[in-house]
This record gives sequence, structure tokens and C-alpha cells, in this order.
Amino acid sequence: MKSGWMVVAAILFALMGVLVKQASGDFSSAELVFYRSAFGLVAIWGVIAWRSGRLLSPLATRHAPTHFWRGLSGFGALVLFFYAIGRLPLATAVTLNYTAPLFLAVLSVWWLRERHGRGLIAAVILGFFGIVLLLRPQLQQQAWVPALAGLVSGMLAAVAYVNVKQLGRLGEPEWRVVFYFTLLATLGGGAWMLVAGFHRPAAGDWPVLVGIGVTATLAQLALTRAYHRGRTLTVGALAYTTVGFSAIYGVVLFGERLPWMAWLGMALVVAAGVLAVRVSNPPRADSL
Repeated sequence: MKSGWMVVAAILFALMGVLVKQASGDFSSAELVFYRSAFGLVAIWGVIAWRSGRLLSPLATRHAPTHFWRGLSGFGALVLFFYAIGRLPLATAVTLNYTAPLFLAVLSVWWLRERHGRGLIAAVILGFFGIVLLLRPQLQQQAWVPALAGLVSGMLAAVAYVNVKQLGRLGEPEWRVVFYFTLLATLGGGAWMLVAGFHRPAAGDWPVLVGIGVTATLAQLALTRAYHRGRTLTVGALAYTTVGFSAIYGVVLFGERLPWMAWLGMALVVAAGVLAVRVSNPPRADSL
């Protein structure tokens, strides 16, 4: 069950996607990011204060610029991911976001000067073909803008992973990294709402909005437990069950039907992602 906590996290992350898709008709992506992050911020800050007995001093850091760029890339990834969820089949949006390990493989060579073997090169090539197959039905349906948003969300998530890796090398604890990301995402979503306008939630909207924050927070807790107690490679591979659960939710709850080419593309992206995880062991997905 130790690694199995990742399956629990996958179910919850996919359920968060369902709630985001349900709410996207009434709320913008930035609004949904704000509600998703605000609940998480309160929970994380509460845990930190309870464990340390202090409100602010544990949050002091000497690496604010790196936290800022990590938070900015993560915030952008979330906004684009939520935008894609609202306009694409749920499984398609999730799969495009889960291209992050493939982009990470490229960025780690260029940015971190890391060397990788043929296995990772094969994963990137396989993932590229999967992306082409997955995007083709969307382009034929003139849904290229949300498809591109989903793909860029995966790229920005990879940028966030690189920043997380740099913060780890600087000695920053994981909980502080997650706190500052959640803080920036909350502030970014709130500022966006003030500039672009926001919708006042009706009484019936609150269960969905609260549900987005709760499922995201519980999923991160389950994921963290999985990585702390389970085998890293097994957990990294199980993370891709989120795609499977998203496909099931999409078919059952939204009646989504995908062409065989899209299913094949999803399978190739998942296979490439699992291979990339096994040969490179990228940073944990809870950094988002």
C-alpha cells in the first residue's frame, strides 16, 4: 500500500479535473486557480504553524528569486491546464499536461547540463509521436488553442520542476517550496480576478469550488506520502494512472468519445512518460 498512495492521489487529481471542468463554464481559469490555491494555502500554513509553533519565522528564505520563478511557472502551468480542461476532453487535457517529464528531459540537458542515455532520448521521441497523434483530432476540430494551452502547461510544469530541483540543491525544504508556490498562485489568481473581473459564487457553486481545493490538497498529501514511503520509480509510474482515471471520468460523467488515434496518442505519451521517469527519475509531481 505504500506506493499505492499514488493511486489514491491519481483518483483525487482526476476528480479535481472533473470539478474544474464542471466549474469552467461559470468561472475563468484564473478564478479556479485562485480557489484551488487559497484552500491549499490555508491548509499548508496551518500545518507549518502547528508543527513549528510559530507563524512566520519558518517561512524565512534567502532564495526568494528562485521561489518566485518557480511559483510563476507553476501558476502559468495551472492556468493553462485548467483552461485546457474546460475546452478539451478531460483525458486529453490531462495527458497533454503529463508531457512534463518529456520537456524536463530536454530542459535538464540545456538548463542543468545533465547528460542522459539513449533510453531518455527514445522516451522523448516516442512522446513526440504520441503528442502528434493526440493533437491531430483536436486540430481537425479547430481546437488548436486549448490543445496548445495544454501542451504549454506541460512545458511550464517542466520549468517548475527544474526550479524545484534547484531549490533542493540550495537546501530549501519541500514544504517551504510548496508554500511559496501556493502563495504566489493565490496572489496571482487574485490579482488576475481584480483586473479581469470575477464572478461572485452562488450558494450552489461553493461545494464545487471547495471541492477543487480539498481534492487538490488531499491528492498532494497522498502523493507526498507515496513518495516518502513507497519506491520512487514505482510511484512515478503509477502517477500516470491519473490519465486512466480521467478517461473513465470523462466517458462516464461527460459522455466523451475520443477517436482511436487520440487513444493511441495517449498510450504513447503515457508509455514515454513512464520510460522517462524510470531512466531519469525526475522531481516529484507534487511540486505543482
